[in-house]
Amino acid sequence: MACQGRLDEDADGLVRPASDAAARTAPEQRGRPSMFTDTAAAPVAARLSVLDRLLPLWIGAAMIAGLLLGRLVPGLGEALAAVEIDGVSLPIALGLLVMMYPVLAKVRYDRLDTVTSDRRMLGASLALNWILGPALMFALAWTLLPDLPEYRTGLIIVGLARCIAMVIIWNDLACGDREAAAVLVALNSIFQVIAFAALGWFYLSVLPGWLGLPQAGLEVSPWQIAKSVLIFLGIPLIAGFLTRLLGERRWGRERYESAFLPRIGPFALYGLLFTIVVLFALQGEQVTGRPLDVARIALPLLAYFAIMWGLSYALGRVLGMGYERTTTLAFTAAGNNFELAIAVAIATFGAASGQALAGVVGPLIEVPVLVGLVYVSLWLRRRFPHAADARA
Repeated sequence: MACQGRLDEDADGLVRPASDAAARTAPEQRGRPSMFTDTAAAPVAARLSVLDRLLPLWIGAAMIAGLLLGRLVPGLGEALAAVEIDGVSLPIALGLLVMMYPVLAKVRYDRLDTVTSDRRMLGASLALNWILGPALMFALAWTLLPDLPEYRTGLIIVGLARCIAMVIIWNDLACGDREAAAVLVALNSIFQVIAFAALGWFYLSVLPGWLGLPQAGLEVSPWQIAKSVLIFLGIPLIAGFLTRLLGERRWGRERYESAFLPRIGPFALYGLLFTIVVLFALQGEQVTGRPLDVARIALPLLAYFAIMWGLSYALGRVLGMGYERTTTLAFTAAGNNFELAIAVAIATFGAASGQALAGVVGPLIEVPVLVGLVYVSLWLRRRFPHAADARA
């Protein structure tokens, strides 16, 4: 579906109304997901496809199906976990690649310079992701799980792993800025390779020592982090870039965006649903067998997602950014790379550890919460100030 009535953004991130017919119809040709149009006559739901209108139902059904499959089908979780190469789950990798490829094929790569020149957004994103995010998760984990050291450590690891995969589709569903999302995710990937191990040492050993709290260790190799980045971002990014490059050469931009992109667009949601089923099936027995532990872990995660998203959205408004880039800023700051967090927790503490369970609970909470925040974003979209208001 299309993000109709989109307000285009200048290079500085401020919105400006589309000034001609081509600009007004371009978003419809891009095949972007949206819940709003600027036509007030018809109800929002009536303007959506069945797949989009019932998106929360499909995601809820995928979560329930995964949990039931993992609980009721003997050995399914072990069988899925066994299908891996060098510690990378092939079913999850397949789902994420299918999910991310259509979205990255929609990115206009010749527009990335308008994002890289927006220093306000880049600076805000780095501060939110690499200063506020880890510190907030550290504070929430110690405040809400003072008596559960394994879960607490697992959540701190989650706070260090910034999202480089699912955030792409949350941003697209909320009609955020695709080009900005691509740049911010790439930026997070670079910092993840460079800073993850150092931040893990700081938040698990150094800072607790300063505060007189129990300390923990973390063993993680740069290659393990780089591998996650290369697989979950590098492959679909290269595929999307080459598709855009070759597709525009063959058909031209207008036909590429109006004919080709709508054909591959639904596969992003198919990949998302498949990934959710696999994630929940992998941990169905463990999650349903320890409901009280899951509830304890869920509480700081809920607070984390709400605070990070809300503060990021407020910061975007304060900085005078338009809806699209504010939305992108919020989702890239709120999401986490649970694939990396789970892999690090298992490699360091073991698959049956509380740290690993905390990582596993992460996507179980993130998926429904961020789906809800997609709808909150779209509700705020029509209430967002236009360029004139933002500059006033």
